[in-house]
Amino acid sequence: MNILIVALAPVVVILIYVYLRDKYDREPAGKLFLAFFLGALSVIPVLLTGQITVPLLKLFSGYGRAFYEAFFVAAVPEEGFKFLFLYLLIWRSRFFSEKFDGIVYAVFLSLGFAAVENIMYVTDYGYQVGVSRAFTAVPGHALFGVAMGYHMGIARMYHDIKKKQLLLAFMVPVVLHGIYDFILMSEHEYLIFLFVPYLVYLWRSGFRRMKVLSDSSVFRDHQKGI
Repeated sequence: MNILIVALAPVVVILIYVYLRDKYDREPAGKLFLAFFLGALSVIPVLLTGQITVPLLKLFSGYGRAFYEAFFVAAVPEEGFKFLFLYLLIWRSRFFSEKFDGIVYAVFLSLGFAAVENIMYVTDYGYQVGVSRAFTAVPGHALFGVAMGYHMGIARMYHDIKKKQLLLAFMVPVVLHGIYDFILMSEHEYLIFLFVPYLVYLWRSGFRRMKVLSDSSVFRDHQKGI
């Protein structure tokens, strides 16, 4: 039970925060639970994809191995299946009625994945890893979700830039996630030194995206940018 608390506490805190940031016409609990469940379910196809991508690691070494593992073992399949499940869940949903809704659903789905992943890590490696991930990996997944939901929200409401924004809804989280993992997997002392500043950047950009979509007047001044 204590392991579950350590693994899930940061997930619950972030979910509550994002839910409360939705100022208008909050989403139904059932739909949010489904988003969380689909995120947890997305672990399965990611693990299955790993049966193809992980054996190929032996073809790489050094920074090439770190890059391949960060992007093609982790970031592309994880963010790809999140994007697919999110699109199928909300794109034609009558509840997807505001730009900020994209962020809410994307974060719930992303943290469904993070919850399962965190339970696996804490079970295998103990409380210390759980505490560390509470301030790094779990918020990281949430912030990748913010980026995904930000662009999907714009795509849903502004049809003239729909295709570009849908592409960004996939690509931006992949790049953010891939860089995050590459810094850690490279084990290069200078890159590791950049990890904390990179986390700060993720937090700042994530809060900015939430502010832009939760404030319509601000959004009108930024609707053509990221």
